[in-house]
Amino acid sequence: MSNWFTIEKIDSQTFAISEYKHWEETHCYLLCGQERAILIDTGLGVSNIKKVVDTLTELPVMAVTTHVHWDHIGGHRCFDNIAVHESEKDWLSVKFPIPLQIVKNNLTKFPCEFPTEFDIDNYKIFKGKPQRVFSDGDLLDLGNRKIQVVHTPGHSPGHCCFYESDKEYLFSGDLIYKGCLYAFYPTTDPQLFYNSIKRVQKYKITRILPGHHQLDIPVSLIDEIEDGFAQIERSGKLKQGNGLFEFKDFQIQI
Repeated sequence: MSNWFTIEKIDSQTFAISEYKHWEETHCYLLCGQERAILIDTGLGVSNIKKVVDTLTELPVMAVTTHVHWDHIGGHRCFDNIAVHESEKDWLSVKFPIPLQIVKNNLTKFPCEFPTEFDIDNYKIFKGKPQRVFSDGDLLDLGNRKIQVVHTPGHSPGHCCFYESDKEYLFSGDLIYKGCLYAFYPTTDPQLFYNSIKRVQKYKITRILPGHHQLDIPVSLIDEIEDGFAQIERSGKLKQGNGLFEFKDFQIQI
């Protein structure tokens, strides 16, 4: 099996599967219940993530999508059961919004020791019909473990976080992490991004599990990002095209 992925145990039934060798430093999360499991995002798709998942659980696994961007759906091809928010189901099954060459350029933007089995010439963006389409407030029942869908648009129209009330975990996708938060693409919306940050502030959270970069981040980062957006809004610049705003532990590009 490829050593591309790093596995970190969050608790006895929750694992982070990460791609630290790539500049995106993506995180996917395997959540196991008594009857079934979900894999939140599938990463870049340069190595077979299902082989890693199979070493961690024998439960049936559904690949659940925070949002349909290339760095989060790359391994969807390895799974027969896929779920996505209703706003982005056509991005999976009809047409991905970014040309393949741009995705390849992003994938190889910085030098990287890719797995030996990876061939950039054969790299394709996943396309397929999701088996489940979810909406805000839906519960994913894993058997004695329930995960709530929280629609948090802004970074993309159908971006979702996943909240586990029993453990007070927030799987935050690209809404919250230490790094550059992006809201400058044509399909992004800085105001909705800000609204989504304010929404998740209302949840009782003891741990954030982000989509990228540093895995162990403080819950206080939510308030810091909210304050960053508030500062931009007060300056009248919360509109696309106003550039990059630097803060202590993150940046916001709009």
